[in-house]
Amino acid sequence: MVILENKKLKLKFGNCFSRSIPVLLAAFFLLFFSSETRNYSRQEALKVLDTLHRIQAAQLREYKGPLRRIVITESELNSYIAYRIEAEKEEIMKELHLKLFEENKIEGKMFIDLTGQDIPKVLQPQMTFYFAGKLQVEEGKVRLNIKKLFLEEQSIPVLVLDLIIYISSKIDGSKATSIHDWYELPYGIKDFKTQPGKAVIYY
Repeated sequence: MVILENKKLKLKFGNCFSRSIPVLLAAFFLLFFSSETRNYSRQEALKVLDTLHRIQAAQLREYKGPLRRIVITESELNSYIAYRIEAEKEEIMKELHLKLFEENKIEGKMFIDLTGQDIPKVLQPQMTFYFAGKLQVEEGKVRLNIKKLFLEEQSIPVLVLDLIIYISSKIDGSKATSIHDWYELPYGIKDFKTQPGKAVIYY
């Protein structure tokens, strides 16, 4: 997504227009993902799972050539994410749907369910987030640099996600992390790049 910003704009309606940008972005996310989100394909999910197993198995054989690559479609990736959420019986994140663009730019929809949990008043029991950002990959690790985050139509600080991660860690007894942290890529994967509608995995 291209986000336009011109701080030097001094026209009469300049301030009004700049305030409307978050509203327009939120409307775009709502319209875009309401038509794109669908039930996942188990066949696609298992295809990605098999791909990851093959990459891991390849590490057991000596190889000194250039990095090999495998392409996974956006649909396959989303099916795999949905499969993992279901298989691991995620208590908090019930849905994560991604759109892939060039140069590791992504947009996403995430549904969080905190029903029955002791949560701060700033949060709601059920929340749908929309975000835009960029994946950074370095030395076998990845992190998501979120540029824009919306709760439904409202623009909110990324810090809210850290609060949700903290609550989630208390529920499952894990160590609290941050949305800004680096995470290990699956074993064997050396690099990860996105293109419109697909991801390229290097191993």
